[in-house]
Amino acid sequence: MPAVPIAEIVALVGGDYRGAHDLTVTGVNTLSDATANQISFLSNSKYASQLQQTKAGAILVPKQLPGDDPRWIRVANSYFAMSQVVTQWFVTRRLPQGISPDASIASSAKLGQNVSVGAFATIGEGSVIGNDAVIFQGVSIEAGCSLGAGTIVYPNVVIYDGTLIGRRCVVHANCVLGSDGYGFATHSGKHHKIPQIGIVRIEDDVEIGAGTTIDRAAFGETVIGEGTKIDNLVQIGHNVKIGRHCLIVSQVGIAGSTELGDYVAVGGQSGLSGHLKIGSRVQIGGGSAVVEDTPDGSKVMGYPALPFRQFARREAMLKRLLQKKE
Repeated sequence: MPAVPIAEIVALVGGDYRGAHDLTVTGVNTLSDATANQISFLSNSKYASQLQQTKAGAILVPKQLPGDDPRWIRVANSYFAMSQVVTQWFVTRRLPQGISPDASIASSAKLGQNVSVGAFATIGEGSVIGNDAVIFQGVSIEAGCSLGAGTIVYPNVVIYDGTLIGRRCVVHANCVLGSDGYGFATHSGKHHKIPQIGIVRIEDDVEIGAGTTIDRAAFGETVIGEGTKIDNLVQIGHNVKIGRHCLIVSQVGIAGSTELGDYVAVGGQSGLSGHLKIGSRVQIGGGSAVVEDTPDGSKVMGYPALPFRQFARREAMLKRLLQKKE
């Protein structure tokens, strides 16, 4: 672990600190577990009671937090400041280095500078891998794919042919990108497959959690917008279009041809029907079933999803009815 002078941390986060200037920080930890040579943070007020008991040598806190402690580093956003510190000094995950002799790379594939490819990874004909990309062991990249500079693909990911991935993306283990969408035409009592001839296009700075699947378009593109973050075990159907900087939490399912605007947040285990239009900055509560178009800025929740105030009133009424019956 590195030993970082506290002055360098304060400078990085632009904080206000009045504590010991000879402190050297060797790690980041929670308030309850931090030791005297570690830095911690307060981002959720429910943990404020731990501020007095913590043994942390320094603590990132919101600028307006009442009280005073020489260990505090006051910043505008303590959670973001913590992420800056970890990213700068305390990321310890080891990445593959160089091209493994056990990798299989097609002769027509093009690799940029400083690309790393792990053992038993395969890169198909005509695929293009950008500078500084990292491909872990066991990854399968089929023909005609493109990965942008600085993208990381973790073990056992399968990237079907023609998939386009932007710069600085992170694709976690066991994702499947570009598999066939669920398209069948029923005729004479049988379900006949509709060939899925579109692609998946993932824009810059997208992160995709482990075990997530994104279907290729029947025609055209399935699109994941810039800066969107997708959790584990999410299913995204064919021709879905997700806007920029959305947050999609674990176990969400989005049916085909639904479109999400920018800055949409979808809570865990929610389901969205197909062919919907979800506006920008919509918030969908966990476990919801969205079956209708949702305008910009809406907050919906429930099964089926309702505007949040309507949902809350309904739940309150049901609670009162149950209490009367008792």
